[in-house]
Amino acid sequence: MFRLDDHVRRLERSAKVLCLRLTEGRDAVYSAVLELLRRNEIRHDIYVRPMVISGSNLLAPVLREEDSSTIIWCMPLKRYIDKDAIDVCVSSWRRTPDNAIPSRTKPTGGYLNSALARREAYDNGYDEAIFLTEGGMVSEGSAEHIFLVRDGTLISPPSTEDNLDGITRRSLITMATEDLGYAFVERPIGRTELYVADEMFLCGTGAQVTPVRSVDKRVLGDGGIGPITERMSAHFQDVVHGRVEARMDWLTPVWV
Repeated sequence: MFRLDDHVRRLERSAKVLCLRLTEGRDAVYSAVLELLRRNEIRHDIYVRPMVISGSNLLAPVLREEDSSTIIWCMPLKRYIDKDAIDVCVSSWRRTPDNAIPSRTKPTGGYLNSALARREAYDNGYDEAIFLTEGGMVSEGSAEHIFLVRDGTLISPPSTEDNLDGITRRSLITMATEDLGYAFVERPIGRTELYVADEMFLCGTGAQVTPVRSVDKRVLGDGGIGPITERMSAHFQDVVHGRVEARMDWLTPVWV
């Protein structure tokens, strides 16, 4: 499992923001994830989704710690978008602000926002949508973080731009700077910067590293997968599959 402890800790913090709680505690969720995979004889790549839900039967919408329940399910992890490189558009829908539905908590209700943007992208012939904040700055994809490459430097907007505090994103920053020696800058990104990037990729637990070929029909670079993107993707796969000794502490064995 890739960074299981970090994911469970983020789930616990997210539940706190939403006035919910891990009913059996963090260690129990940690153990339950591993038990789920063992009981189902999982020996291939999978996506695990633990969720804290409110079991309230009151008519009025309310969030109470005592109504919390934790459920965990998994599914085979295939390619999130089944293309070598994708074409994206900037959505007319804006990312819900943190003061409305806090994206940093990965709330299930917020996926309606993502679904609307993705549907718009599909209807217009694109593979994915890019959200802007209400202030017009780049936020994230419908369910992925964004990295640009300009003049050999990786750039990504901070998690204060109404996006998730991404564990995969933070992992890639560490891999880029410590393992591969790339320069990285975290800063706000304007929409038009997307059009002139040398390379661009989206990332996430499901999306992994997904190269972007064009934004709003502006082709990036030579239209192929850029060298930094390609190297980042290969190194990410090596890390998550246990082929990088220095990053083995990010992995939790399922079968001992």
